[in-house]
Amino acid sequence: MSRTIQVTFDAHDPRAQSRFWAAALGYTIPGPPGVEVPEGGDPLAAWDDFLTRIGVPESEHNSRSAIEDPDGGGPRVFFQQVPEDKVAKNRVHLDVRAAPGLQAEERMAALEAECERLVGLGARRLRRVEPQPPMEAGFIVMADPEDNEFCLD
Repeated sequence: MSRTIQVTFDAHDPRAQSRFWAAALGYTIPGPPGVEVPEGGDPLAAWDDFLTRIGVPESEHNSRSAIEDPDGGGPRVFFQQVPEDKVAKNRVHLDVRAAPGLQAEERMAALEAECERLVGLGARRLRRVEPQPPMEAGFIVMADPEDNEFCLD
């Protein structure tokens, strides 16, 4: 039997990271248990209300956050607040499939468009690797707002 996974990020600002990655992946930020977040409502504001209501100090409201695949197929992504800085290249990274089925110039154009969108959300472009068939289809290496590397693939 296969296992499901949750991807966990250490972060200084879990809420900002969850907003970035939700937008990057087309995921949603779930509301608190038993709370229906209205269409267009802010789930993080709903979390603030919920956490205050159950007695969690405001200083702890940004200690964790999560995003979920609205279709239920992808892993849940969890962000937990840590005090230490990222000091080296992350040893695990996400490959964001931004050009499935595309090849050559069409593929790279789709990756460039997604790169531009994510830079607008706070990501940083690090480098582009050109296609070299048959072994390399090409990709763009990026960093999220807290400098975690990922690839547009």
